[in-house]
Amino acid sequence: MSAMRRLILTGVCSLALVLTIGLGVSAASNGKGIGPLLHTRPAAARAGSGTAPTPHKEFTGTPFEFDPIHTGIVAADWVKHLGLPQDSDKNRFGLILSKNGTTPTNASAGLVVHGVKDLHLTELGFDVRNGGHCGAGAPRFNVVTSDGVTRFYGCVYGTHSPNTPAPGWQRVRFLTNVSYPGAPAITGGLTVTSISVVFDEGTDIGPDFSGMVVLDNIDINGVLIGAPGES
Repeated sequence: MSAMRRLILTGVCSLALVLTIGLGVSAASNGKGIGPLLHTRPAAARAGSGTAPTPHKEFTGTPFEFDPIHTGIVAADWVKHLGLPQDSDKNRFGLILSKNGTTPTNASAGLVVHGVKDLHLTELGFDVRNGGHCGAGAPRFNVVTSDGVTRFYGCVYGTHSPNTPAPGWQRVRFLTNVSYPGAPAITGGLTVTSISVVFDEGTDIGPDFSGMVVLDNIDINGVLIGAPGES
């Protein structure tokens, strides 16, 4: 084979290889660039200090709708542009929980928190958008501990910081070494079995009678969940 033919063949093979890689990246990223291929872990958990969370401090949350008799009155979802502005969350996800019916109806909406098994829990909380419901029973944290006890942390009982972290919102926090109605203090030897956020108070409960709430920055030990993530 002449030197000229070898040069031409080498050039053709190189071009084919470049085109093959380019098409593969385009198909795998669904036209959204190579970023999704390089970052396989969800950015659902954000450290409260703004620093990157360490692996043992990463939590995610999955919305749920419990409606065994098919009433169709509950809804739970992460919705774009309902949440707080976040440098790391351009979509501004907010968690909307709604019960569009009476409280006694056997139905609820909420969020199951993943990654908390055997956790030594010290702090819980969320940011609540003004205009929604913040009652004694909803939204609340249901925390099951290693002693088999379920503790209930109702929104109204937490420490409230109005206009925090932004106007139109209030930050609600619970310290688990303190007792609340329905939630005895968690002693040092206890760990967590499960954590969920539950919303089951309806349009018959004041003072807002809204039957709904928008939450953001679900706080587990200072780590914030503010967007959808993987189970």
